[in-house]
Amino acid sequence: MKNLEILAVDNAAYQNILTRTSIRNFKDQEVPEDLKSALLHAGMSAPSGVNKQPWEFILIDDHEILKRLSESLPYAKMTAQAPIAIVVCGNSERFLDGDDSTLWVQDLSAASENILLAAHAFGLGAVWTCLYPHQDRMKYVCEILNIPENMIPFNLIPIGYPSKVHTPIDKWHPDRVHLNKF
Repeated sequence: MKNLEILAVDNAAYQNILTRTSIRNFKDQEVPEDLKSALLHAGMSAPSGVNKQPWEFILIDDHEILKRLSESLPYAKMTAQAPIAIVVCGNSERFLDGDDSTLWVQDLSAASENILLAAHAFGLGAVWTCLYPHQDRMKYVCEILNIPENMIPFNLIPIGYPSKVHTPIDKWHPDRVHLNKF
């Protein structure tokens, strides 16, 4: 683990992971259609348990809807200035049964992280804002976006071009790594 710097040199994917930050301020600049599609494609490329792919995505580019969402959600005020947002939803008809019934949360988390990393790779900024498991937040979003009962709104990701450069925080803590046992 001591040669981490050597591994990171000239590795674009790894650098993208290390330099991604949560962006909450956006320029007044539209996101091109091909980038919108690329973000959704990245989300759908995530791994999922038994390949169930329980996700559905709502792409929002209507500024009035973005404003309504920002007014309804306590930690998503930046949505009003974002040119787009994606709501990642879980389709309960594609959830696994029994002990695996909650794996959809992991699947949607992987899809969401793929969107965040793709946004960063394309020079966009994004931030994960929590909806699930907060019933009040999920209810607002379901009402505003007319989401059917079999869908669970998991998160809202406002996306746009960052209004300023953000320096990533080094989150590496070697004391949290345990070799072979705790």
